[in-house]
Parts: sequence; structure tokens; C-alpha cells
Amino acid sequence: MENVKELIKNERLIVIVRGVKGDRLIPLAEAMYAGGVRLLEVTYTASGKVTDEETAENIGALVKHFGDRMQIGAGTVLTEKQVALTAAAGGKYIISPNGNPAVIRATKAAGLLSIPAAYTPTEIELAYECGADFVKLFPVTALGPAYVKAVRGPLNHIPLLAVGGVDLSNLADYAKAGVSGFGIGGNIVDKKMLDAGDYNAITELPKQYVTTIKSLY
Repeated sequence: MENVKELIKNERLIVIVRGVKGDRLIPLAEAMYAGGVRLLEVTYTASGKVTDEETAENIGALVKHFGDRMQIGAGTVLTEKQVALTAAAGGKYIISPNGNPAVIRATKAAGLLSIPAAYTPTEIELAYECGADFVKLFPVTALGPAYVKAVRGPLNHIPLLAVGGVDLSNLADYAKAGVSGFGIGGNIVDKKMLDAGDYNAITELPKQYVTTIKSLY
């Protein structure tokens, strides 16, 4: 998984796709790819409205379609079962909204990259000790850049990703605070454009994010 870790370090952007049905998923992902995105996260549904198996099928379809062009991972991973399904589907990384040690360890045992979420210094350090490759600060905008900078002081050995409310207006603030990258969903995946099937327009937004992020590092 070192190649995926290096890709995250270099690209610094993972696009989060939530609630997009299978027949629209590949066209959306292609639009993101055309906009410069190289890492895409497909989320599981905690409510059970979409089964874990359906989500894993979607991940598998993207993996098969893109091959090495784009690295696909899973988000909202809360269980070891979801880790196993993702691994079987060919997903490369596991992203969670929490820091469950069992999920982190299952992820590493499956040979996948681990990106759990944390909020406090204690949670960040625990996730890293359990094997996290990156720690997702979530929801980061509830904490703010000053908090991120303060946490980075004693914990600057742990690479942090800023997730939750990040957009073009605050990318620079979080980059300056010391995050290693970003996870961005609704602010980069325009559902109105998706509903209209305007994939050319969808491509323009990720282009702006990719260009801005590359200018900051």
C-alpha cells in the first residue's frame, strides 16, 4: 500500500462520494478524473438503506473500470465486515468517521491503508498507535485552523487530513495549519449537476480544487 500512501501525500485530495447510485457512479468518477482527481472514496450507509454488499459492488465496479488510473477506497467504515468486503472488492484504503481500534487493526491485517477519524489529541495518538496511516480530523471546521495548528505542535509526526466543511475558501487556512491533505464531499460533488447529467460542468469544480491545493504545497 506504499504506492497509495505516496499518492495521498502527493495529491492531497480524496473526493468523497456519498449516495450516488451505481449507474451514475462511473460517469461521475470519470468527470472527477477529468478534473484531476486520483483518489475517490465511496461511502457505506450506516442506516442500512443501501446494503454493505451493494456498496462493495460499487467499489468493485470502480476498481475494475479504472485499474491503476484512480485509487478507490471506502468511507463510513464502521465494521470489520465492511473492511473485508472492501478488500475483496479491490478497494485500497479504509476511511472511518471514528477511531475504532478493531477496524484499524482489521484494515492493516487486510493489507489496506487505514484512515480513521479523531477529534482530540488523545484520539489522534491512539488511532496512530493502532496503526493508522493518516488520521482524519473530523469535523475539522468545528475545530478550526488554530486548533489544528496547536495539535500539530506536539503531534507533528502524525499526518492529518482535514475533513468536514472544507471548501475553496478555507483550504489555504488548513494547509497553513499543517494538514497533509483533504477529504471533500458535498463541496466538490455537485448533486444538482449530477441530477442534470451535466458531467462536463461537474469536471470544472474538482479542477479548481486540484489547482488550488497544488499551489498551496
